[in-house]
Amino acid sequence: MIDLVKRPQPSRAWAWATPLLAVLLTLIAGGAMFAALGTDPVAAIRTIFYDPLFNPQFASYSRPQLLVKAGPLILIATGLALGFRAGVWNIGAEGQYIIGAICGAAAGLALYPSESRFLVFPLMILAGLAGGILWAMIPAILRTRFNTNEILVSLLLVYVAESILASMAVGTLRNPEGGGFPGSRNLGQWGASQNLELLPGTGLHWGLVAALIAVIMAYVILHRHMTGVHIRLAGQAPRAARFAGVDPKRLVLFCFAVSGGLAGLAGIFEVAGPAGQISIDFNVGYGFTAIIVAFLGRLHPVGIVLAGLLMALTYIGGELASFMLNIPIAAIQAFQGMLLFFLLAVDVLTNYRIRIGREARA
Repeated sequence: MIDLVKRPQPSRAWAWATPLLAVLLTLIAGGAMFAALGTDPVAAIRTIFYDPLFNPQFASYSRPQLLVKAGPLILIATGLALGFRAGVWNIGAEGQYIIGAICGAAAGLALYPSESRFLVFPLMILAGLAGGILWAMIPAILRTRFNTNEILVSLLLVYVAESILASMAVGTLRNPEGGGFPGSRNLGQWGASQNLELLPGTGLHWGLVAALIAVIMAYVILHRHMTGVHIRLAGQAPRAARFAGVDPKRLVLFCFAVSGGLAGLAGIFEVAGPAGQISIDFNVGYGFTAIIVAFLGRLHPVGIVLAGLLMALTYIGGELASFMLNIPIAAIQAFQGMLLFFLLAVDVLTNYRIRIGREARA
């Protein structure tokens, strides 16, 4: 007989061991899935995790792309982690990412053809930040004023944001010189609004710089500021937090504002850099993948950096495996989803221990 017994205190050892165990189980289950699809599982795993970094044929392109993909994931996940620690569940970062990109791109396109990079790009950043915050305030205010479920509201707003994105791509922001095709002007070709690569050949741009600043600030807030104490207390003991003078409504607004603002920043850095324009298929799921990154990094800023790099590697390696081994993109997405599934499954061991046999029966 097998039984789960709650631990007196969460196990710190298991808290840090479960991400490694989840990665191992994902590799095993993913290999089985690739084998079922008729692909050599060893070749698939090698193509996803090894070739982008160490194969000379692909590394010169893949290594810079690692930072390009990791930047928005780290930026969004850092904001989400603050809310998750406080028990505030913002699941709609993808929508805030989209709205931030739309607002930032609209601000830049409104000034076209200005050549003042020092004016246009900062204005786009501020507009993207404001757009993400305002979109996040919708579920935050509904939660604090009407006690709605922020998970459902923030998630449903993602589909609203996707509809707005499609409308903008074929309507208000469509390139008037694009021959009727959907999509805005290419912001990357317009130097005034381009998110430039700071060091050629490295993939380092302002989005990654912002992500690293956000990680440092999140660490300071969580470990060196009273707000971090309130966040941890609200997440671990909500009733005790109220007795300690923590205002739950203010904390909800703060967490949504931070996570929404960082998601909006990720959107504008992406549209002004790697993506280059507002298009119907601009969003690629960074807001949802960032949830995996946050939990894989144990909601810790440093862990999020490592988890963001790992998930970015699965994006790059997945594209490579799809091209080289003809693996369906859906299978790559399922492989990424397995990581969260196994992480949540084995995370039970952090708070519970397994008893087997007579001990469990007793």
